[in-house]
Amino acid sequence: MAKVCVFTADGFEEIEGLTVVDLLRRAGAEVQMVSISDGLAVKGSHGIELKADCFFDDVDYDTVEMLVLPGGMPGTRYLGEHQGLCSLLKNFASEGKKVAAICAAPSVLGKLGILEGKEAVCYPGFEDQLTGAVVCRREVAQDANVTTSRGLGTAIPFSLALITQLYGEEKAEEIRKSIIFQAEI
Repeated sequence: MAKVCVFTADGFEEIEGLTVVDLLRRAGAEVQMVSISDGLAVKGSHGIELKADCFFDDVDYDTVEMLVLPGGMPGTRYLGEHQGLCSLLKNFASEGKKVAAICAAPSVLGKLGILEGKEAVCYPGFEDQLTGAVVCRREVAQDANVTTSRGLGTAIPFSLALITQLYGEEKAEEIRKSIIFQAEI
């Protein structure tokens, strides 16, 4: 069973975070919503409050296969200001472990140098913060161990790409069909 951490901070984009959690859990992953805030209760950018599973310091990251950053403001800014998370992201990336970010959050990876020479996408207007990246215009960009996506409307393709990385295309296709995503008419 793959272990994945999705990081939450006040002001995160709810759909981007929760779609990843939901679809990865449907695929069989053990997903922890990790709060980098002072409490487990985290309020999203549209006022939806949720309870994270644990705090940043409660996780044994040696057992984690993938780190995921949802976008949203000011959540993305808070993710980029958390020194422990930034150090963890750099370590994961340098070790070839999987890191993923959607919407504004790829800017965090850009500022950390993780996107250097890699294809990446983000929410329109954040391209200048993808330092060193080869910016493209797809829904999802995967380059080696780094996956990025553009925003709320691409949350499902982003999640399916993460499932493909962890469990293969057959499992991603099974999940896609079960949620009737791009159903044949």
